[in-house]
Amino acid sequence: MAKAKDSIKKISGKSKGFRKEFVEFINRGSVMDLAVGIIIGSAFTAIVNSLVNDIVMPLVSLVGGGFDFTSLSVQIGDATLTYGNFIQNVVNFLIVAFVVFIMIKALNALRARAEKLKKKEEEEAAAEEQKAEDETVKLLREIRNVLIKK
Repeated sequence: MAKAKDSIKKISGKSKGFRKEFVEFINRGSVMDLAVGIIIGSAFTAIVNSLVNDIVMPLVSLVGGGFDFTSLSVQIGDATLTYGNFIQNVVNFLIVAFVVFIMIKALNALRARAEKLKKKEEEEAAAEEQKAEDETVKLLREIRNVLIKK
């Protein structure tokens, strides 16, 4: 009976430690960041899907004559291989990947432009500061020269 109580204490002690570890794991920033990333990723997926399905695909259909591969299939015995679905999903993936690529490229261009503007502002501020220092040094030299003459 004593052995059973000791075993129960060991197990419950381990579960408290395990529970504490689990709570610490959940409360770490990286787990929370991952959760936020997944949620934002889901919302972003909806935006990209809408862009592709509602804007890009109609334009592609106009150019390509409204192709749809989903009806392509082959009958082998009792099995039907709908390889058209696979082809359509590959085409959709390539279109989505291209749209995301263009979006990332545009965002990177905006980021580069913002950094360039920030750098220019910092350079202008440094030039203003240097000009103020130069004027101060010039004024101090003039004061020194006047004092030396006296």
